[in-house]
Amino acid sequence: MPGVPPAERALTRPRRRLVAAAAALVALAAVGAGSLLDLRTPAPKPADAPTGAFSAGRAYEDVQVIAARSHVAGSPANEQVRAHLEQQLRGLGLETEVQDTVAPEAGQLSGAAGGATVARVRNVVARMPGTDSTGRVFLVAHYDSVQTGPGGNDDAAGTSTILEVARALTTGPRPRNDIVFVLTDAEEACLCGAAAFATSHPLAADGGVVLNLEARGSTGPVIMFETSRNNAKLVDIFGRAAPHPVGTSFAVEIYRALPNDTDFTAFLDQKFVGLNSAYIDGGAIYHTPLDTPAAMDRGSLQQHGDNALGLAREFGRTDLTDLRSGHDATYFPVPGGLVRYPGWLTLPLALLAVALVAALAWATRRSGRAGTGRLAAGFALALVPIIAAPVAAQLLWLAITTIRPGYAELLDPYRPIWYRLAVLALATAILFAWYALTRRRVGPAALAVGGLAWLALLGVLLAVAVPGGAYLTTLPALAGAIGGLVALRTRLTGPWPVVAVTAAAAVGVVILLPTVVLLFPALGMAMGGVAALVAVLLGLVALPVVDLLHPQAGGQRGLLVLRARRLAVLPAGAAAVAAVVLAGVGLAVDRFDAAHPAPTHLMYAMDAGTGQARWLSHETDPQAWTGGYVDGVTDVGDDFPGLGDGELRAGPAPSANLPAPKLEVVSDATAGGERTLRLRLTPQRAVRLATLHVDTSTATVLRADVAGRSVPVEPRAGKWGFGLVFHAPPAEGVEVTLTVRPIAGQVTLRVMDASDGLDALPGFRPRPPAVGIVGSHSSEMLAVARTYPL
Repeated sequence: MPGVPPAERALTRPRRRLVAAAAALVALAAVGAGSLLDLRTPAPKPADAPTGAFSAGRAYEDVQVIAARSHVAGSPANEQVRAHLEQQLRGLGLETEVQDTVAPEAGQLSGAAGGATVARVRNVVARMPGTDSTGRVFLVAHYDSVQTGPGGNDDAAGTSTILEVARALTTGPRPRNDIVFVLTDAEEACLCGAAAFATSHPLAADGGVVLNLEARGSTGPVIMFETSRNNAKLVDIFGRAAPHPVGTSFAVEIYRALPNDTDFTAFLDQKFVGLNSAYIDGGAIYHTPLDTPAAMDRGSLQQHGDNALGLAREFGRTDLTDLRSGHDATYFPVPGGLVRYPGWLTLPLALLAVALVAALAWATRRSGRAGTGRLAAGFALALVPIIAAPVAAQLLWLAITTIRPGYAELLDPYRPIWYRLAVLALATAILFAWYALTRRRVGPAALAVGGLAWLALLGVLLAVAVPGGAYLTTLPALAGAIGGLVALRTRLTGPWPVVAVTAAAAVGVVILLPTVVLLFPALGMAMGGVAALVAVLLGLVALPVVDLLHPQAGGQRGLLVLRARRLAVLPAGAAAVAAVVLAGVGLAVDRFDAAHPAPTHLMYAMDAGTGQARWLSHETDPQAWTGGYVDGVTDVGDDFPGLGDGELRAGPAPSANLPAPKLEVVSDATAGGERTLRLRLTPQRAVRLATLHVDTSTATVLRADVAGRSVPVEPRAGKWGFGLVFHAPPAEGVEVTLTVRPIAGQVTLRVMDASDGLDALPGFRPRPPAVGIVGSHSSEMLAVARTYPL
């Protein structure tokens, strides 16, 4: 390529380059700071706040009661929590009841691994009648916790928020529409409480608007991350009524594609409409003993409450007869509010961005700043940082987890900020190094146009595949193309070209910088490459501004060129050093200790028939403490089908004096080649769940009922082709009716029950202070199984 003076190839050529660079950087820094400050949680209001306002101080008093200890569904501790909720709601004068029933699962949680899942649930339901109701507004949260932690955030945050919102609503005029407060049971086990309410409670018969409140961490902004389909009207109300509206249509698209579920899933299955919100940062404590009230960021609790109260009041006075708009909205947060526009504009805007970038390429060529060859090279080379940055980020995390393997069991490190900054520094180093190496040969104008071209093309791809996320690249590409076209207008002089490209970059900052910040806690450091990708896209949008910092942007000649080239690599080198230093600081600061223990997984399983027992762990590479119990790999599917399929680490364990669940035949009848067995499965100790499986080499299961409720008969792979899991079984046992077609002379069944806590088992050595419990539904499980031939 023939040499062209660097300054002649730039989109802007300010005479006072350093002044222009400083002004542009200050402007972008101010825009970025405003965008990030807008994500801050509000200051928590004290307990003596006005009665009509939400007070995190008042709500926190309920958090302390709800999360005083672990309260898994069916436990005495959960009964105490439920009694407190009833007392609080009845004390507000609300019509309050407990829905006590057996319900199937909703969604696909871990309990489903053992077969068809049901649970005995006790939902607390309270109603505030409207004055002229057009429908019902449901505020939903679950009050049970996992067995491994007290649930100070998950979901004492949502439950206490609803209690405080109910109190605030009762102090003012009654709403037009009915407000129903639904505190569900057994969410952690199987979403069964929500399924029971949504499918069978009379108040749910006509559907309505659901506001589900969750937490998957301990801090951070509350994000509205999921909606029902055709959400444009709902999003409009959210943008107007929520005092702190943080949410993106991209998050909704991603969550819909993931196999994750909350209580909201059960309501969506029944054609409700609504919004799902949670705060998600601080994920290291999720589902662990560290999820205590003390761990809660009360600013996050305040934001949950402010938004829930504002939305309850707005939906409480809105005509609810038609909230489906026929399309989804595209939306994202900006300082001071929520930008939203119809989803049907997504593809036209993406195509317009492509057209404008093409126009910019034509104008760049016509102005002599880059020829066709350079433009093609700029487009091809712009792909390098787009690929290299996320790959490098993933390799960085691989290196960090190699040094500290305990991170593999965490959603995020305890102190992730240093690692997040390291990823951003690494992405910056790659972008600057790429720019320094390619600028002279290709030219800044060609590289800028090439970067915008990739954003525009990604916008079209997203518009087709993930419409709610297309704005991430389409709008910055549009702004960049418009800014570039303005900058290339020859009659514009003075600061205006720099103003144009800086304004375009500011659009990218407003859209992409908050996305980077929110992606880290949403996906965790294990997927930090996604945040690195978005950071690089932001850098490509800002290339004309970045070029103002380049030593060659002034058009030096001779020896100054050589010196400029050397200076050009300094930012890349500094950023690379910063990435290494920041990662090192993270390793030095985020050490495992008593307050931040290394998570481990261990459970105990015993066959009561043979007396053989074993320790089990799902750790792929067992940590030192776990390695004292397990060594080889085994598949427990044949011996303990209630634990699901898959290989686990295992080791021999002493036999414990624990009774197996009892299986009694209530009745046994055969007619027309079908045998109907009425059975009673009764745990002989306090347990969290019980399972029953049928050896399908002895009989084919045709129909099954549990506690009078029909359950699906879906064949499973392996020996135990039919199974069911019952969470929170009552002490008097569970009645199961099986209709089978016998194959052998007897039907073989395998039953198992499971409790929690390993401390009293023979051979168990308590964890050292710096060793903790991973947030898993099978952590600390104690399972006892037995085979019954009938």
